[in-house]
Amino acid sequence: MDGALSSMSRRPARRYRRIVDALTDLLTQVRSNGALFGRSVLTPPWSVRFAECAPLTLVAMLRGAGWIIPQQGESVAIAENEVGIVVGPDPFVVADGPDGSTPPRYTRYAPDGCAAADGTEVGDELRLGVRTCGRSLAGTTALLTGSYQVGGHVSERLIDALPRVLLVPYTGQVCPVLQLTVREIERDDPGQQAVLDRLLDLLLLTTLRDWFALPQVQPPAWYRAMGDRVVGRALRLLHEQPARRWTVAALADEAGVSRATFARRFTDLVGEPPMAYLTDWRLSLAADLLVRTDATVEAVAHQVGYGSAFGLSVAFKRVYGTRPSDHRAATVVA
Repeated sequence: MDGALSSMSRRPARRYRRIVDALTDLLTQVRSNGALFGRSVLTPPWSVRFAECAPLTLVAMLRGAGWIIPQQGESVAIAENEVGIVVGPDPFVVADGPDGSTPPRYTRYAPDGCAAADGTEVGDELRLGVRTCGRSLAGTTALLTGSYQVGGHVSERLIDALPRVLLVPYTGQVCPVLQLTVREIERDDPGQQAVLDRLLDLLLLTTLRDWFALPQVQPPAWYRAMGDRVVGRALRLLHEQPARRWTVAALADEAGVSRATFARRFTDLVGEPPMAYLTDWRLSLAADLLVRTDATVEAVAHQVGYGSAFGLSVAFKRVYGTRPSDHRAATVVA
């Protein structure tokens, strides 16, 4: 990812043909590392507490049914073959009932880490294999979770657009990526770590895409706008080439409409004018580059479309209230 971001402005436009959309750019920051999967096999009555403190946690009901119970908000029913995402680092519970009255069998705090109710590490009697906890593999309920460590200003756009708990209903066909993941977890072959990492990424992407497509879901403005013939093309260009010296007139020309028509349509669909969106996008990229790379402020400025470190610093302080160098230092220390 760092290399992809840092090379954006160095590639000539005529050779840069990758199709980029807003969701893809947001998800480039959501990369699993370490196959953060855990499987729980349970028999009623049951309840499991999850305290991995991840910004995003995928929950898939492989067998049986249950309820996702966040610390705040309503419980959400999850049936067999359904997949959900819990947003936010607060601990949550998955149980066999909506009120969570059944005491947790254990707390999962890591892919292969379980603790009893009193906080002590559970013994081998609750470990059924790598990343699997429970008392018997024949339990009537099987639950798979995957935790994602997400960070940065770019990914905040995605987090802010999601509810506390989202769910993709079962439509009669099990997600192929989920099937592959379950099979891979049961194996212990060379390269498994890398395979599970990528499967985790795919599960998040497919789940979000399927959820955004549900008729009852109101996607964020930037996501809906991607489907518009005029504004969608402009958004892709802004994400492909943030360092280009864009003007409203140049974007309108690329979209094939008048300047006035483009400006009005973009603002109506996205919720802010084109140049305001571009500024926010550039500064989000800059904020993440400052933390994820050792590039100078001057280099970062050029990569995201500012002519100098001074220009970036002025815009950065106006929006974030701090200088780029101070942002880098504070984030590294934290």
